Amino acid sequence: MTLETIDIIIISLYAFALLGIALFVSREPKGHHKDTADYFLAGRALPWWAIGASLIASNISAEQIIGQSGQGYAVGIAIAAYEWQAALVLIIVAKYFLPIFLKREIYTMPQFLAQRYGEGVKTLMSVFWVALYTAVNLTTVLWLGGLAVTSLTGWGIMGSMAALATFAALYSIYGGLKAVALTDIIQVIILILGGLAITWIALDRLSGADGALAGLGMLMQEMPGHFTMILDDDHPAYGDLPGIWTLLGGLWVLHFSYWGFNQYIIQRALGAESLGEAQKGLAFAAFLKILVPFIVVIPGIAAVMLASQGVLDGQVLGARSDSTYGELMAMAPAGLRGLVFAALIAAVVSSLASMMNSISTIFTMDLYRSWKPDRAETHYVTVGRLAAFSAMIIALFLARPFIGGFESGFQTVQEYTGFIAPGVVVVFLLGFFDRRMNTAGAFTALIGSVVVNVALKFGMPDVPFIIRIWGVFMLSLVAAAVVSRMTARPEDARTVRLGDIAFATTMLFNTLALAVVAMLVGLYILLW
Repeated sequence: MTLETIDIIIISLYAFALLGIALFVSREPKGHHKDTADYFLAGRALPWWAIGASLIASNISAEQIIGQSGQGYAVGIAIAAYEWQAALVLIIVAKYFLPIFLKREIYTMPQFLAQRYGEGVKTLMSVFWVALYTAVNLTTVLWLGGLAVTSLTGWGIMGSMAALATFAALYSIYGGLKAVALTDIIQVIILILGGLAITWIALDRLSGADGALAGLGMLMQEMPGHFTMILDDDHPAYGDLPGIWTLLGGLWVLHFSYWGFNQYIIQRALGAESLGEAQKGLAFAAFLKILVPFIVVIPGIAAVMLASQGVLDGQVLGARSDSTYGELMAMAPAGLRGLVFAALIAAVVSSLASMMNSISTIFTMDLYRSWKPDRAETHYVTVGRLAAFSAMIIALFLARPFIGGFESGFQTVQEYTGFIAPGVVVVFLLGFFDRRMNTAGAFTALIGSVVVNVALKFGMPDVPFIIRIWGVFMLSLVAAAVVSRMTARPEDARTVRLGDIAFATTMLFNTLALAVVAMLVGLYILLW
């Protein structure tokens, strides 16, 4: 299916409007040059509506629309647990965590870790987050976005990804967070309109249904298995969504890691003009999260019945569920297809722009500035722009070999971020609420989380990753608290160097002990 002239006109209008607005809001008063607060935190002047809209536009990316639509096709409404739990987590973050971050006037999450635990923990997590955002998040969004563009236009996958990357770079690299956040208002409006259009078209095309609402009722009646929130243990997708553990287990760890301690998300709140504006922005985002499954997951469920009725190619969808959304887009009529295509582009490029900005912020403020601390503010802004551009180029070449081989891009992101998520949540939570938590405990949680997760993934591959993450989180929590109480108090521990033999030995011993305990617990779960 190709784009008609009217579709191209609509997409072009969207692209030029977005670029024009981005350049307009990026202007500075005559004689003023962007400093780091202007570029990385939008001058700390973002209102609540911009924060909330930008959070959703950044979150609902290609991995969200395409990946969750594919999971809707393969699994059903159970995947919506990711969205509805996130709404509650956003409220908790707004109430309890934001006051701590904004009081410290930090630019990045690693800067909080530096204030609480010292430079060693900050450097470790800065390197990790830059690598994760570049090699996993950017690549996934590029790949899934490229798949949908290719499905509709017939372009090659590399050409599609290059076009998306170029567009995102053009409107975001110059203006920084201000350009990204304020243009996300347009992105969210187009995204919601386009998503609703796809949902309506998919439900309306169901044979035997008199309209979209009747189509939804027919889906719920004839496909009850796809409207079950808790999967049975014999369900093919139980490994990704393990029944009641989806609602009670490791998914909460992933949510707090993503929505509470993730630079890519929380940076918008750090750029708020006040704590009240930041909290209202997160509450607005929580409201929008509740609506997301209706424009993302429901169309994927409808695609199952459309394929059985011969409207969609069931062989294509069965071979790769991530192609579901692209196939649904091709059903839209000329004109509306252009709006839907613009909505997909909006989702992809807003996420790409946000990730580039976060990568450049961490790289510049936490790594480069530590190495070159006495340079001019404009120098750091230039470094940030170069870092954003370089990350996009790297991700463009990593996307096909790294993400292209996985069945579901959405679940791939959850699994890989889950390796470190338990340690991240432990370090921040105990950093907030446990005065005795120290540097040794932080390293134990972070390194132990990765070691144990990797050991369990390859040693016990049948354990669902959500259960694995929950177990590793509980073990990391206990290990970090115990190690902190066996070593120096926080004010003394911050001076410890990784090269210190006693410290390294303690950390290694506890990490290995944590791994052994986790393996035994995993074995018990399997046998039980």
